[in-house]
Amino acid sequence: MTDDQLLRYSRHILLDDIGIEGQERLLGAHALVIGAGGLGSPVALYLGSAGVGRITLVDDDQVDLTNLQRQIAHTTARVGQPKALSARQAIAELNPDVQVTPRVERAGAVQLDALVATADVVLDCCDNFATRQAVNAACVRHRKPLVSGAAVRFDGQLMVHDPRNARSPCYACVFPPDGDVQETQCATLGVFAPLVGIIGAMQAAEALKLLAGAGTPATGRLLMLQARAMEWSEVRTARDPACPVCGGAPA
Repeated sequence: MTDDQLLRYSRHILLDDIGIEGQERLLGAHALVIGAGGLGSPVALYLGSAGVGRITLVDDDQVDLTNLQRQIAHTTARVGQPKALSARQAIAELNPDVQVTPRVERAGAVQLDALVATADVVLDCCDNFATRQAVNAACVRHRKPLVSGAAVRFDGQLMVHDPRNARSPCYACVFPPDGDVQETQCATLGVFAPLVGIIGAMQAAEALKLLAGAGTPATGRLLMLQARAMEWSEVRTARDPACPVCGGAPA
């Protein structure tokens, strides 16, 4: 690390769980972020400020005035710009040394197969069930850890899936692809602004822990927040041997 990096990341380096070796792992890591909206904004900013060396942002949407109530990577001046480009600018203003690759496209199965293969950790910050399943399938296929978050109204959730861990369930173990899932979106149901910040910051924290080798990841735990009362609940989950995505996958 350079002298400037030693100074910039000094508060991480002071942590016994991270130190110089952990920070160097972050500097050499590649994070793939699917979605640059409510969850993707705090995720991108914290990964960038923490020094994750390469970040790929995938989002096909543009910044809208209605986004600015909660999507903190974007500004009024960037309304109309692609979110992936706007988030890249926000990261650059925080930490110009981070290499950010924006992908202004929808994350389909073909694109995900190529993108996930090169990543060290994947963060699912999208807002639809089909993309979540596609992201999960690619992570299982390439044995890449996945940090999944969701937030709508006053309700948020977080899960960590690690196909490298024989006991870790994948997203499809908890939410089967053929399940009867009702799509819930902020545009029709609303979302409490700080909620996406809370869940997104937790996603970033779990990703940084995985990359730096610090602490214990929240693998196999569905963490749910009811923000009206600020109450957390937790459900322990296990790999489903009959899961159509990861069942029977090698340990």
